[in-house]
Amino acid sequence: MKRTLSFLAGLLIAGAAAAQNVDSLFIRRLADEILENSRAYENLRQLTKGVGGRLAGSPGMVKAEAWGQRALQEAGAGRVWLQECMVPHWVRGGYDIFQAERLTANDGKNRKWSTRRLSAIALGNSLASNGARRAPVLLVHDFAELEAKKDSVAGKIVFFNYKFNPRYVHTFEAYRDAGAYRGQGPVRAARYGAVGVAIRSLSEGTDNFPHTGTTASGDTVKTVPSVALGLRDADWLDSAIRSGTTVWATLQTFGRFLPDTVGHNVIGELRGSEFPDQIITIGGHLDSWDPAEGAHDDGAGVVHTIEVLRAFKALGYQPKRTIRFVLFANEENGLRGGRKYAEEAKAKGEQHIFALESDEGGFTPRGFGLSAPDAPFQKFLSWQPLLAPYGASEFLRGGGGSDIGPLGQQLKTPTCGFVPDSQRYFDVHHAANDVFENVNKRELELGAVNIAALIYLVDKYGL
Repeated sequence: MKRTLSFLAGLLIAGAAAAQNVDSLFIRRLADEILENSRAYENLRQLTKGVGGRLAGSPGMVKAEAWGQRALQEAGAGRVWLQECMVPHWVRGGYDIFQAERLTANDGKNRKWSTRRLSAIALGNSLASNGARRAPVLLVHDFAELEAKKDSVAGKIVFFNYKFNPRYVHTFEAYRDAGAYRGQGPVRAARYGAVGVAIRSLSEGTDNFPHTGTTASGDTVKTVPSVALGLRDADWLDSAIRSGTTVWATLQTFGRFLPDTVGHNVIGELRGSEFPDQIITIGGHLDSWDPAEGAHDDGAGVVHTIEVLRAFKALGYQPKRTIRFVLFANEENGLRGGRKYAEEAKAKGEQHIFALESDEGGFTPRGFGLSAPDAPFQKFLSWQPLLAPYGASEFLRGGGGSDIGPLGQQLKTPTCGFVPDSQRYFDVHHAANDVFENVNKRELELGAVNIAALIYLVDKYGL
């Protein structure tokens, strides 16, 4: 009996090793196809240089949707369609201004001021100032200091100089920490009578580009016009105020909402041969903020998605399960695309077994994060040796993305996020330097290799 059990165990081990070898060989073929013949970098060039910024509701959004439809068709999708959703239409409306005036001399009779124009950009969804607002600047470094100084806020422009915490090795943790000041800083300052807000850009870069991003909307809450400052100018303003000199600022913004308009998720599909009702989703978001080309955020995720499709078709791969390639609408200032995708899936009773999002840039692959129960997570961990040779060696508990989050919430779908190296992402995030030239071709393609490999494994074995 013991010999029989040992023999059976040996067969199981040998079978598992043979399966891993087959998978390793196919992943090698995927890698070779992408690294030798990838269209990802060229697709990114077309999206960034041919379309550019593509905020929801803008002409760029419309151009990007048409481009995405063509790109999915050319990559070989079995069918491509547009999923309509209403999206917000916020427009910047003008060139945002933050000009500081510093009292440099006061002999009792004559007061001398020096003026400095700071690098600034209005926060997304924020209000217009309706003319220039000139007021003293009140420096606070965090919300606790705002509370301590609340009696001094009325009539001031509050400057939140909250820095990225350098102790967070994964910079998305620093972003989430500092993001409260962009999202809620104007609202909290408005409660105490502030007339405007400036924040330190959510970045740890060394340049002076200001970084935009969504703040709480004035349509639903009491808030004030708000801008982000470039990091060098934020440091200058902090130093000027702390030196004891009087600093005033003139703030002018022009943002406003137009009526909601029609946008679309752009969806391509490869129909499954054995389990067509089991759906795997891979995607990135097609929209981007207006100051730049949206190359890393999220042009990289868009072209990763299209490249996985192209590589599967180039190798003649026929998936067992249905794979959907989704270019989501309106991630940046509304999440309407991701919500629509999940709502329609739930209404149709679709079975979504896995969703993966690429929305952390086109940098060197580090791994994946998965939000799932224990059993599927253990299966996910077992694939780490197959992907580690291509850079994705970190398989983490917890992951997903903004666009696929509603699938996890409404359908309990396991959600996975592609995790590239994060150290440079917030140098360009939501800023004018998020351009094609700042994406490395090799790093972008390696991301597609790892994503394609993981999608292949989920398709073959389920999760």
